[in-house]
Amino acid sequence: MSHRQWPMDEKPILIFWETTKACGLACKHCRAEAITKPLPNELNNEESLRLIDQISDFGKPSPILVFSGGDPLMRKDIWDLIEYANKKGVITALSPSVTPLLNDETIEKISNYKISSVSISIDSPYREIHDKIRGIEGTWDRSIDVIKKMINKGIKVQVNTTVMKSTLEGLPDMVSLLNKLNVNVWEVFYIIPVGRGKFEEDLTKQEWEDVSSFLYEASKYNLTIRTSEGPMFRRITLLYKNFEKNNLNYEKEFYHGDLYYRLINRLKEIMGEPKGESKAETHGTRDGRGIIFISHDGYVYPSGFLPYPAGNVRKQSIVDIYRNSQLFKKLRSSDLKGKCGLCEFKNICGGSRARAFAYTGDPFAEDPACLYNPGEYEPILKRHGLSYDSLR
Repeated sequence: MSHRQWPMDEKPILIFWETTKACGLACKHCRAEAITKPLPNELNNEESLRLIDQISDFGKPSPILVFSGGDPLMRKDIWDLIEYANKKGVITALSPSVTPLLNDETIEKISNYKISSVSISIDSPYREIHDKIRGIEGTWDRSIDVIKKMINKGIKVQVNTTVMKSTLEGLPDMVSLLNKLNVNVWEVFYIIPVGRGKFEEDLTKQEWEDVSSFLYEASKYNLTIRTSEGPMFRRITLLYKNFEKNNLNYEKEFYHGDLYYRLINRLKEIMGEPKGESKAETHGTRDGRGIIFISHDGYVYPSGFLPYPAGNVRKQSIVDIYRNSQLFKKLRSSDLKGKCGLCEFKNICGGSRARAFAYTGDPFAEDPACLYNPGEYEPILKRHGLSYDSLR
């Protein structure tokens, strides 16, 4: 079943489960504000097995259950939980931290389980910047080594990168690094000031627009690119693809800032001109619509970056919470405020609900990172015989 056919009202595509807050790293932008030891109120083994049972009740095909944290490898029963999910037919993925726990023995174990993909975080192609962000010297080198070993074992690896002021200029070289590592899935996180994430690391509206345009071009270098908390990327991707399909020049019609040209010029300098078509993904998911997050203590949120609870799996089934909570129903309905509620792209984009909440305290407010104003493209589209409806 394709994501476009997925019954979003019935079940999520992705379930992120913060199995523990414990982690051996001390990342400066950590959503979870992870700590060195597990908290006493984590879902225990029995509760965790029951949660997996509930997830299997969503039916086939199952949502993808991402074992996350903290560091899921800090849970002593993590392999039992993965094995149980495999038996229940629940598709699993793993998001471990790069610490001494992620060693050769662990990589061998991963290769022996039905784990659809493993995500490894690399925030910068420059080791000193990555290690400074992660708080532990040597993490960058270990991450590169782990990725190489996993790929050699046939494990599907996705690299996660957080875009913020500290990592911005390294994006073109990240494309080169991923290409050299034979990684072809890149999940790009647009920073949300939550947890240890800082407001001063956020970008301007024009910078986010430039990053999104750059990522579309980067997706032509054999990279499947998705964004987290950057849904404006889908608006830009939709426009780019339609303009290219009609042999129109996007750059001549839409303004790009200095950042875009710095990034794209550096990309072409090190990678040459792109030889393939875009592999940018534009699924209409967002916080609470196709995506949910379960905290270490069972609370269910629209995402890990949006700490606004809809229920707790200790008291309700995850199926009931997702389908029937008023919060999720309203998020899925696109009943949004400000320009996000008026926008022609609200079903494919809808703005970051987490960023809206971080800046305004209202998860339904407009996304403060978005430059676009509803109706703005109409004269340009009309001039080329296009319309908003034709972009669908």
